[in-house]
Amino acid sequence: MIKKLKNKYVVLSEKTGRKFGTYKTLTAAKKRLRQIEFFKHRKK
Repeated sequence: MIKKLKNKYVVLSEKTGRKFGTYKTLTAAKKRLRQIEFFKHRKK
C-alpha cells in the first residue's frame, strides 16, 4: 500500500507495516509497488 506522509510517498506492507521505501512522487512509489508484487508472486 502507498501512504502519503508530509510531502513524500511511502510504500508499506499491508500486513506488517514494514517500509519498502520513501519516494518523492506517486509514480515512483507505484513503480516500486509493482516491483514488489512481481517478485512476491513470481514462481520459483
